Order: sequence, then structure tokens, then C-alpha cells
Amino acid sequence: MTMDEDATSDNSSVVTFCDSATMSLGSAVCQRCGEGFGLDEQIVNSNGQMWHTYCFVCAQCFQPFPEGRFFEFEGRKYCEHDFCVLFAPSCAKCGEFISGRVIKAMNASWHPECFRCFSCSKILADEGFIKNQGRALCKDCNAMEKAKGLGKYFCFKCHSIIDGGHLKWKGEPYHPYHFNCHSCGCELKEDAREKDGNLYCLRCHDKMGIPICGACRRPIEERVVHALGKTWHVEHFVCAKCEKPFLGTRHYEKKGLAYCEIHYHQLFGNICFVCNNIINGDVFSAFNKAWCVHHFACSICDKKMSQKTKFFEFDQKPVCKGCYDKFPGELKKRLKKAYDEAIKSGK
Repeated sequence: MTMDEDATSDNSSVVTFCDSATMSLGSAVCQRCGEGFGLDEQIVNSNGQMWHTYCFVCAQCFQPFPEGRFFEFEGRKYCEHDFCVLFAPSCAKCGEFISGRVIKAMNASWHPECFRCFSCSKILADEGFIKNQGRALCKDCNAMEKAKGLGKYFCFKCHSIIDGGHLKWKGEPYHPYHFNCHSCGCELKEDAREKDGNLYCLRCHDKMGIPICGACRRPIEERVVHALGKTWHVEHFVCAKCEKPFLGTRHYEKKGLAYCEIHYHQLFGNICFVCNNIINGDVFSAFNKAWCVHHFACSICDKKMSQKTKFFEFDQKPVCKGCYDKFPGELKKRLKKAYDEAIKSGK
């Protein structure tokens, strides 16, 4: 859509004051009262017309013009305030009177700097706009709105809808053909990859020593998991039984596969918390964990303990009585309180 323009201040003027003694007045008279001028009287000269200083006033408020500046409309002169109140439109955005260039659009009047795109705030005074659901949008934002409505991306470079696959670069979508591989120069496709601030085709990217995921066979560009003699995306390194990602938690290997603790135990038996091996003989169980009998020891002094040895729990690990007695009294109180609360709750 186009905009209409108007102006409300092109008819403003500034008057000059002069002494009647310096002018050849002849039969000159005041434009307002029609009377002549005294010999030493100060007069107002505006566009060749002369006025008494007390006659040269606003046609609305009858007050002198501040700094001699006035606005003329249909042969009458007004101060700026009264001219704006009587004739100047108000801006639809800021509400102030418009005493200069006026933009008329969307059934309203605007200061040029106030008429902006609803979406990106770009000034629209010197370019066309498009009315979209009661909003004024620049051409680019309107095209973007249209693309969203179609469930498609809007190219950040050529400002058109992307009908096929897109390429994300610095957070913005583009047609892939706007870019070339930094290595071989070929035109890129949507499967292009970024490395060190440059874009590469998939073939060149994979040749750069970037690890390949053992599950999806795609390049790993962020965190890498090294396990089972392969590399993995963090989210793709999962338990072979429940397929839940380990996400940094402990895993157990068996015949080239990885298992979480629960399913490894279900499938293959108890696992020693110390040596990480299946416990074939007697099992020492505590704190929901299992130990080989000869591996159950104090977590502080490493003293070996048996079923008959008195021990205490600290941070889900066993502590012998000798080390426990060395704990500060306040710490032992907190541990005892936590133990009593766990007993009450049935844990």
C-alpha cells in the first residue's frame, strides 16, 4: 500500500522588527487596525506588510508570537500552539501534534519517524508497506509472516520463501545455494556442516578428522562419548536393553554392548562396586550395592571389613568405626539424624 503525505509547517514564518524612522512609510497603515505609525515607533514588517507591535498577535489567543514565529492559514496568522490545536493532526503513535511532514496511512496520521513496521520497527515513511491483520508491515516482514503461515522458512538473504530444504547459518535460515563449501567450493546443500566459523559440504567435513557416531553414522560436532572402541553422540550412547542414554552415568560392557546397572545385573548377575566385575562367589550387599567379599573396605582408610565388622554409612559408602569416631561431633549428629529419619520413613 502507498501513503499520502501532507505538511502543516511549510507556511511558518519569522517576522522582522524595524524602526519607523528608518523606513519611508508614506501613507502606510497597520494591517490590523488601519492606523498610521508614529515617527519613532517600532513596527513589524512581514512580507512587505506592516503592523503595530501590539497589533501583530495570534488570531486565536491574541498574544504576541514567541520569537516572532507564526503560522499562516487562510490569510490568518497563529502562534504554533493554536495552529496545532486548530489545524495540525495528532500522531497515532505518540499522540503529539504533527507540525511538519505528515504521513497518512492506516486511517491515521503519523510523524514520519513514528510510522514503523509492527514487527521489526523499520521506518516506513519512505517506502511502501503492506497491511496485514490490521498491522503495517514492511515487505520483508510480511513475506516472513506469509512463510510462517505456510509452515516454511524465510530466506534471510534473498527474502523469499524456502520451498525445499534450508541451511541454518548464525541462527538464521537460508537457501543452501547461497553458500559454497569453504574447502572445495561446491554449492552447498541442506546437509552442510559448520566448523570453526566456516561452512563445508558433508564430504569435506567428514574428511577433516571429525568423529563419526557409532549409532547414526553422522559427524559429532559437540560432546563426544568414547566407549566400546567407538565414538558416540551423547544422546545416542544408550543401554542395549532399555535404550535410555547414559548421559555420563556408569555403564557396564558385555560382548561389545553397553548396559545400565539395572539391566546388566538382571541379565548377568551381581556386579562388584569396586572391580566392576560379576560377583561369582559370596556377595556383600549394602546401600543397594554389591561387593566381592574381599573388596568390601572402609571408603576412608581402605581397611577391609567383613559381615561382622561394625560400619557406618557416609555419602552412600561404608566407613569403619575407627574413622567414624574421628568425625566432628556436629557431623555425627547430622548423620545420626538422617539415619533416624530414614528408619522412620522406611527407607
